[in-house]
Formats: sequence, C-alpha cells, structure tokens
Amino acid sequence: MKRRDFIQKTAATSALLTLGGLSLSSFKKNTIKHITILHTNDVHSYIDPMPADDPKNPNMGGVVNRAALIQAVRKENPNVLLLDAGDIFQGTPYFNYYGGELEFKLMSMMQYDVAAIGNHDFDNGIEGLHSQLPNAKFDFLCANYDFRNTLMDGFVRPYKIYTIDGIKIGVFGLGVELAGLVDPKNYKETKCLDPIEISKDMAQILKIEKKCDLVICLSHIGYQYKNEPEKPSDLKLAAVTKNIDLIIGGHTHTFLDKPTIVKNVENQDVLVNQVGCYGLNLGRIDFYFDSDKKYAHQGKSIVV
Repeated sequence: MKRRDFIQKTAATSALLTLGGLSLSSFKKNTIKHITILHTNDVHSYIDPMPADDPKNPNMGGVVNRAALIQAVRKENPNVLLLDAGDIFQGTPYFNYYGGELEFKLMSMMQYDVAAIGNHDFDNGIEGLHSQLPNAKFDFLCANYDFRNTLMDGFVRPYKIYTIDGIKIGVFGLGVELAGLVDPKNYKETKCLDPIEISKDMAQILKIEKKCDLVICLSHIGYQYKNEPEKPSDLKLAAVTKNIDLIIGGHTHTFLDKPTIVKNVENQDVLVNQVGCYGLNLGRIDFYFDSDKKYAHQGKSIVV
C-alpha cells in the first residue's frame, strides 16, 4: 500500500527565539495568542521520585511533582497541549506488576492529550498494549506503523488536529523501526514504514491541505546517530523535510536544555526537542502568534 493511501485510510531558560525575522516585541500585545506545548518522553514507568541517596538525581522526578508543574503552567496559560513521545512502559516494578495500567491512569489524570508509541510499549506484546488502552483517556498517534491484521488496528491514528484559541495545530506520530529492537512475537504483523517519507506526506496534509498553523511531529525515532548517519533521526528528519514546525522526540534519552534549531529544505527553522528520560524533566515550548498567524517561540527544559 502506498504510504499516502495508508495515511488517508488510517486517518477515520531560555532565550526568546525568532522565526522569519519576528520577535515577540514586534507583536501588538492585544493580538498575541499564546500556546504552550508541554512534553515528556521515555518516562519508563518511573512513578516515584528518585531516591534521596541517588548519586545523580536525588529526589528528582515523580508523577506528583510533574503533575504540580503541569497544573501551575495551566493556571498561567490555559492554552496548553500536553504530549508524550513514547516508551511509557518498562523500567520499574510498577510495570512488572500492573502491566501499564497505572501509567495510563496517571497520565489520564494529568490530562495528557496525545502520546506516541515507543518500542518498549510492546514489551508485554501487542496484546498487553491493547489491553491497557481503556485506561488511557488520551490518543495514540503513529503514522508509520501499519497495524492492519493486528489488535491495534483502528486504535491508533496517524495524526490529530487541535484548535486552541483559534490556532490550528496538527500533530502526527512516528515510531522507530521495531526489527532488532523488539521480539517479532511482540509486535506480530505490525509493519514499519519509512518515517521520513511518511513525514513528508503528513506535513503536506497538515500544513497545506488542512491548513494547520503549527505542525508538530511527535517522534520516537531518536535525536541523532553520529555513528550511523544514514539512520533516520529527528535532526535528519528536520533537515530533509518542510512544513514541520516542531519535532518532539524520544528514544535516545537525549537531555536538551532548550530546543535545537535546524534549517529545513526551505531554509526555515525547525525546533527539535527532547527532555531525557524517567520524568526528570518537563519540556516547555511557548508559541506566540500574531494576527497573521506568524509566530515567535521560546523553549526550555524544566527540572522536575
């Protein structure tokens, strides 16, 4: 099946940065629309904070602390989209005992909007992932996994569009190649399509056809592979595509203090961000749109 046909069928602190020569000071205050993107990745079932005697991150992380930060941001700005870039499962006894139920229920309580699917989310098999979906009150996105002939068929969208304060935001998901990472019996007949080629189609659909003001790729393909330059990664994806504004990544557990800026094929800025692992940080990116839907942006990683 052609990738475009597949997509259409399955669709049923930091300093102020600028884009296109804009700065926040150039906007009239009464025309600014402020959208905040909050994000996590590779939390790996870390529900509790790190122990007080942890040599690297004492008392950091934990769902309660993250929820408090999210609540504080929402009080500051109600126009929030909360995303996770995958690998929700696997890493602590909570997953071994509850099989993902606790993770999904807690994320639902924190009002996550959408999540990508990571390779470790198949660790209890595709049956285990499917069985926990009723506990998730948020959507799962993956445009390059073909789940036909599996239990997950119909439960994962390639993209979703949100309208927040008049700003149209398109989000699509990507997953890493499963072969070599996951036992084939765990993902069954799931087929992994080329994430870069899929992204070109998704960006065209969301930015041009659906006329989204902001296009976000929620990715679990990895930030960068210096020793494997041909391997798909977020930095490579940003450089060889167009019409993507922001890539929220996971998989490589890359800690960034603020988003990386990459020039795309049209010499436009693309933001790429990832906040490490285990819920130790919460990513925050603020977009400020003027009346013409042009934007400035500001991003940082918040220690939990």
